[in-house]
Amino acid sequence: MHVNVPLVLGGQGPLVSLLAGVIAVVFLLVVLDLPAFVGLVIATFVVGTVSPQVPLGNVVSKTAAGFGDGMAGIGIPILMAAIIGKAMTESGAADRIVRAFGTLSNGKTEISLFGSSFVMAIPVFFDNVFYLLAPLARSARSRTGGNYTLYIVVLAAGGVVTHGFIPPTPGPLLAVDNIGSNLGTTMLVGVVVGLPTALVSGLAYGHWINRRLDIPLRDAMGTTVTEIEEVATTPIDQLPGLFESLLPIILAVGLVGAATTVDTLFSDNTFASAVTGYVGDPNFALTAAAMAAAATYFRISDIGRSEFSDELTDALKSGGNIAAITAAGGAFGVMLQAAGAGDYIAGGLKGVGFGLLVTAWIIAAGVRVVQGSATVAIVTTSGIMAPFASQLSVNPAYLVMAIGAGASIFSWYNDSGFWIVKEIGGLTQKETLKTWTVVTTLVGVIGLITTLIVSRILPLA
Repeated sequence: MHVNVPLVLGGQGPLVSLLAGVIAVVFLLVVLDLPAFVGLVIATFVVGTVSPQVPLGNVVSKTAAGFGDGMAGIGIPILMAAIIGKAMTESGAADRIVRAFGTLSNGKTEISLFGSSFVMAIPVFFDNVFYLLAPLARSARSRTGGNYTLYIVVLAAGGVVTHGFIPPTPGPLLAVDNIGSNLGTTMLVGVVVGLPTALVSGLAYGHWINRRLDIPLRDAMGTTVTEIEEVATTPIDQLPGLFESLLPIILAVGLVGAATTVDTLFSDNTFASAVTGYVGDPNFALTAAAMAAAATYFRISDIGRSEFSDELTDALKSGGNIAAITAAGGAFGVMLQAAGAGDYIAGGLKGVGFGLLVTAWIIAAGVRVVQGSATVAIVTTSGIMAPFASQLSVNPAYLVMAIGAGASIFSWYNDSGFWIVKEIGGLTQKETLKTWTVVTTLVGVIGLITTLIVSRILPLA
């Protein structure tokens, strides 16, 4: 019966699969309010079952493979991030950094968080940046008694923009290679286009939604609200020093950033690339950062080794749940892609009657919404648009910007980033949609508008 579905659907199988997936995930997660992991796995089964492109006998194994691939990419980093979050929060390291941020920014903690996210996400994937900065946002919320919505939004906007617009982040870097634009020019244009996009999507929208949505601080990442509040009242001379507090962030960003830099500047067969490929892999870098954070926590807490081990185990339990949900969201996106939904949308949008920049944005946005991954949307769209790059009347770097903007838009249930922000930030689904999803949509729309304006003023052709 399954093999005859293509005859019934008449070539509309990918569209039917997409609609079935959307209906399933909304019904299971919103109407029935099932645990996210369970709902996402069932929705993935539904997509594969109705898809002509996925043999019925392969649906379950493909779901498991998609989950396994997702876990391979984020499993160790998320589990180590759980240790980092708990250790930095309960040792007071996060609070120590927040106090320093407050001094440097004249009390405007959101500016420090925004700047940190924007800069750190240039060499590092957004999810790793969020792992490192979320404890600071939680500590800042405890110290100020409010503004958690604002802190989440500015972290999201800063990281999402540089993740999608500025090489050597992998997505934009691959787009540069596909399209043939100059790397240095693309980096410069990425900053010129990305910064105002992030300011509007992050600081401006953050202040607006912060007045209308008060997100409370909840237990998350193995740390309770009471523990965070106790640290916030600790005298500064009883907290770790600033360098020791920053060491986990310095290690993670420095190691991953070194690997990205070496990969960009040198060939793959050098000794330097081998070393940085080892220490700069997020699995190793986040492990090193976790050990640094844990060492500070052990020194400050003055607890026995057995109790210390139990505390870290509690954090890992929380991290395991987050990793499972995130990998399940990734599997849902993989199944939609296997069902042909992304190619169906991209193919249907090839011939739309707009200029090349707008057309590229539409294709990237369609692929992003359908299958979830911004990087996949960038790679797919840049491959489609590469033959047309020579027809541009502006620098090809602007085509990279248009693609990055479209690939950033409307992150929802099929994007692992959605679940990372929700679970690590301690948000509800509705709060995540009002913050994270809206921010990514604003980045997509404002990024396109800014690209069109800047390319008109400064074509660089």
